[in-house]
Amino acid sequence: MKGSPIMKKPLRIKPVQWVLHIVLSLGAVVMVFPFLWTLSSSLKTPAQIFQIPPIWLPNPVQWENFIRTLEVMPFDAAYFNSFYITVVVVISQVFFCSLAAYAFAKFQFPGDKFLFLLVISMMMVPKQVIIVPQYLMLQQFGWVDTHWALIMPELLFKAFGIFLLRQFIMGIPRELEEAAIVDGAHPLRIWWSVIFPLIRPALAAFAIFAFKDMWNQFLEPLIYLNSPQLFTVPMLLNSFKGLYTADWALMMAGAVISILPILIVYVILQRQIIEGIALTGMKG
Repeated sequence: MKGSPIMKKPLRIKPVQWVLHIVLSLGAVVMVFPFLWTLSSSLKTPAQIFQIPPIWLPNPVQWENFIRTLEVMPFDAAYFNSFYITVVVVISQVFFCSLAAYAFAKFQFPGDKFLFLLVISMMMVPKQVIIVPQYLMLQQFGWVDTHWALIMPELLFKAFGIFLLRQFIMGIPRELEEAAIVDGAHPLRIWWSVIFPLIRPALAAFAIFAFKDMWNQFLEPLIYLNSPQLFTVPMLLNSFKGLYTADWALMMAGAVISILPILIVYVILQRQIIEGIALTGMKG
């Protein structure tokens, strides 16, 4: 005797979910609109950028804006400066933040909770508050107008990275560490052989955030760097703007060129980024 077919209930979306979807959609539009406008403006003439009503796809498309931008702006030097500064800082932060997160997540020591609270509180402190004492300190070391002024303050510590990785590590079962201890592994060996491979999704998420922050860094280069040959990409774009006039078409083309590395890194690591954010804080 055949069983009666199971009737599936129609999926109902609650009004709260509709409101949430609408709010998220509006938020997505607000976030994406500036990028789309930048991309559209990079293909226009300066007059078309301020045309009312605005046009999204100009005719003809001004592809030569990108060629002229690369001819006028020394993007090769700026790209190199931004890339090596960003890579050095991101690799260092991933290494040291994962070590600190492992210590906060798996070890108990006097003052550990207070120290972690102190680390988290640094996320609430705006950079503008510490920029003056930081400048004076870097001046004492002789690092002003060098890339060390951008690298050293960011090299070892990132409060957000420690917090994100700690939450992920806390979800790793204790039994995995105990098995490694039975095999004679010391804490550093456990971190490298057990913890580090398991937190790769969180590391990828943190790496892309750290990469974005360093690549887009503007305030610090503006204050610390004076020599044009040391300029990063954001500083190069800023220097192209005159006191009273600016070729906005070329600046928009330069902005599109400047964000390509971030887009490439995100496309490559997007699966790990989503996993890292989704799994952070889940208990194993």
